Amino acid sequence: MRILIIGGTSFIGPHVVQLLYSMGHQVAVFHRGRTSIHFPNSIHLIIGDRNNLNHYSEEFVRFSPDVVLDMIPSTEEQAKSLVHTFTGITQRIVAISSQDVYRAYGLVRGIETGGLEAIPITENSRLRQRLYPYRDTAKDNDDWSNKYDKMLVERTILGASSLAGTILRLSAVYGPRDNQHRFFSYLNLKRMIDKRPFILMEESFADWRWTHAYVENVALAVVLAVLNDRSAGRIYNVGELSTPSMIEFVKEIADRLGWNGDIVLLPKEKLSEQLLFPLDTAQQLVVDSNLIREELGYREKISWGEGINRTIEWELENLPAKADPKYHLHFDYEKEDQLLKEMGFI
Repeated sequence: MRILIIGGTSFIGPHVVQLLYSMGHQVAVFHRGRTSIHFPNSIHLIIGDRNNLNHYSEEFVRFSPDVVLDMIPSTEEQAKSLVHTFTGITQRIVAISSQDVYRAYGLVRGIETGGLEAIPITENSRLRQRLYPYRDTAKDNDDWSNKYDKMLVERTILGASSLAGTILRLSAVYGPRDNQHRFFSYLNLKRMIDKRPFILMEESFADWRWTHAYVENVALAVVLAVLNDRSAGRIYNVGELSTPSMIEFVKEIADRLGWNGDIVLLPKEKLSEQLLFPLDTAQQLVVDSNLIREELGYREKISWGEGINRTIEWELENLPAKADPKYHLHFDYEKEDQLLKEMGFI
């Protein structure tokens, strides 16, 4: 099979490329050329800007893909360009989406109001009513946050009469090369490697459940959707079968790292802003991924424990620079120690 991948050079993408290549498929990767990554010589590389896809139509026609996999569709405009460019070139498009399309996620973000959504969240659960979940009026209109919406991407691709579309709604993905450094930040790896004797956690966040998925397992799910025509016209959630609470996740990391301190749970009103998780954890984000398992035979190839081990190893070798406030904003040990003193822990 001939597969054209848009994106494919960061985090999930290289695993998808390598897996398809190892299975004997012909693969082309369309990307900006800004990421340094080594692919086998037989992988066809097309350098370009995905916001101008139609400029590269001749190269796409020459490759003649059976399936186009878009790893990075973020806006309605990009989705329309995708459909327009590949109509007549391919028969099927697989697009990566997110659990952020669900109303439950809108409640967590605080952009939806009303009662909580039932869990687990299935492909038929209610979607957000509010568009643009990350909109920030303080930023320029052209900023990604004011245009991003996977719901509009899905509508465009599934609504195209000229192409068959497949949508994969990913849970929170972790693993090596995670540019969000999930383990480092909200899962407290930093405090463990700094040998903090106590970790302070807000009670409701500690009990919160948010379905995750290890990067190589996600790549396998993507490949199955690409290679199986049965996925045409379908939407699939991708996530792990079990959804541990945040404190269970943190304890698992602690055990594997050998951290033997204590976790102190406190109500929200006792904690300073820098210690609070900036989302509403009243709504659980437990996602059901049984459909892709039943229809496409998806099974994780990397166990939960092994995925955690590999992620920890990568994080320890790739700690975010202290100069980057994005990753260090929530670590003020002076304030933490003051609170611990007031409570009599130190």
